[in-house]
Amino acid sequence: MKRQVAFWSGLIGALLFAITSIIAGLQIEGYNFISQYISESYATGIPNSDYLKNLFIISGIFLALFGFSAAFNLKAYKVIQIGFFLFAIFYGLATIITGIFPCDYGCPSDAEVSVAQFIHNASGFLTYTIVPFCLIGVGLASKKLPNVSDLHRVSLICGVLSLAFVVILFGNPQGPFIGLFQRIIEGSILFWVLFTAFHIRSIKN
Repeated sequence: MKRQVAFWSGLIGALLFAITSIIAGLQIEGYNFISQYISESYATGIPNSDYLKNLFIISGIFLALFGFSAAFNLKAYKVIQIGFFLFAIFYGLATIITGIFPCDYGCPSDAEVSVAQFIHNASGFLTYTIVPFCLIGVGLASKKLPNVSDLHRVSLICGVLSLAFVVILFGNPQGPFIGLFQRIIEGSILFWVLFTAFHIRSIKN
């Protein structure tokens, strides 16, 4: 039963986040997926965006449930369990927070920002600072476990890839390719969620 919860919550959470991100950008005329952050598509002042915030919040609930349920499925392996707990908090719950507290219109980076954007930015910063290391930690810790060679490799690849683009993104947060870099980060993490969900579902014991 716990494996089914981890599988379905991971599957629904990852797909819902990805689909919502696409829909959010398509509904805004002139929105650029390459040069604009995902958050700009449901920022304060964007018309008809309340349902998008709710969808991101729902996806965050499922992703948090995935992280917590996966941790309980792997409670015999403490380091891996910690990785999933941190993922649940800093990706799942953080996604809920960024939905509740959207950024200001245009997601400006100057000092004059609202409380909502400050919370939004702080949550996003913690997510991108911590989550790649969660994936890398799970990959390293699962190296010697039986029948998890694929999980080991995929976790390391997705973790390193997301971390590399976090460094690039943080190095130039106003550059012309910030949307692309952010989507590579999110895509790496969500692919890992989907892969891990199917892996947990296949565990026999």
